[in-house]
Amino acid sequence: MPEALAPVSQQQRHQPVDALRGVAVLGILALNIVGFAFHPAVYADPTVDGGAQGPNLWVFLINAVLIDGKMRGLFTLLFGAGICLFTARGEERGAGISVADAYYRRTLWLLLIGVAHAYLLWWGEVLYPYAVLGLILFPFRRLSPRRLTVLASVLTVLLTAGAAYEAYDTGQTRAKALTAQALKKAGNKLTEEQEKALASWEERLKSTKPDAAELKKNHDQNVGGFASAFRVRAATLSFFHRLPLYSPMYWDFLLMMLLGMAFLKSGVLTAERSTAFYVKLALAGYLIGLPLHAVQLWVQLTGWFDVVSNAWAFVWYEPARIAVCLGHLSLLILLFKHATLPSLTRVLAATGQMALTNYIMQSVICTLVFNVFKLHGAFQRYQVYFVLAAIWALQLAWSPIWLSRFRFGPAEWCWRSLTYWQRQPMRLAQPASGSLPV
Repeated sequence: MPEALAPVSQQQRHQPVDALRGVAVLGILALNIVGFAFHPAVYADPTVDGGAQGPNLWVFLINAVLIDGKMRGLFTLLFGAGICLFTARGEERGAGISVADAYYRRTLWLLLIGVAHAYLLWWGEVLYPYAVLGLILFPFRRLSPRRLTVLASVLTVLLTAGAAYEAYDTGQTRAKALTAQALKKAGNKLTEEQEKALASWEERLKSTKPDAAELKKNHDQNVGGFASAFRVRAATLSFFHRLPLYSPMYWDFLLMMLLGMAFLKSGVLTAERSTAFYVKLALAGYLIGLPLHAVQLWVQLTGWFDVVSNAWAFVWYEPARIAVCLGHLSLLILLFKHATLPSLTRVLAATGQMALTNYIMQSVICTLVFNVFKLHGAFQRYQVYFVLAAIWALQLAWSPIWLSRFRFGPAEWCWRSLTYWQRQPMRLAQPASGSLPV
């Protein structure tokens, strides 16, 4: 391994970036745990399972406004920033072309880790799509913050336009299907086009409004042992892993990675900008995003999560979730910048420094709870957040303790050793005492 290429030392780490990553890896579980505990349709529609009244509905609404897409967005934004951090350090040390070699080896190993994580533990994992996009983002590290932001803005506009078309198409599909159903009920022979419209609508309902039989089937598959759960994940992943790069899922990730690169280059993520800048960005984010989410939820509630209502509600999802995500980002950096809660910041930074380990650990714990212990579908929606709180407490407690003795988390050590093709020292030369690692 060239001397210029080596894992970042403790002194070179950016505490605000690590702390943000800690918030993101904890926050992303607040949504993922719903996918572990229930049928996937429950993400967007609480009436499917888990309860849609009282505390269950409130949990859904709070999640929709503050968590859904925001923590994933923050996690993705930091991945984009990580691309620039990784390559810049090597280039500053004069590593030359070796930087590209290490970068692509790092990314390909992440892709393999993502595939294993997806099939063995969690179909909704993000490491695989991150790695796929990472393979094409290397040249983008040279772009200016302005150009990166413009590209992200264009993708946001395109995703919003695509969501509007999807909502219109959903309404048209339902109208055609209802017409076909009426004709079929009256004893008329349907045309090929009408048959297709009816089949398309029924397939859409099966995935978004599963009936009791479909819910039971999904539950039985998830608690039926490793092989059964593996088949469920494989069936879902066979769809996601074949999506083209121009699909909305990849653009959703890509735009946040581009913003992450822009924000790192401009000093936003490293808390180098003025307090006034972060206050203005937070206010702009919340003043734009919260009203858009209010419209989204109003449409969903007035239509009581009807398929077409849900489709129209999500037209403004992308700009709303980006705006609120930036509001969260700015508010958190203000807290870290002014050392408002120094002890919590250090604990979050340790959690973020072990983000890969903690992310995979969350999947292991949730698989044990909901699959192995057969608690899939056993809770109401609000009750799964007691499990979430327990996992958060565990990870906030163990991360600083682990890093007081070791240089990396277990998964980070493995990833770095594979990246540099050299076994990295794991134990600290002298166990840390006093202050927590950052």
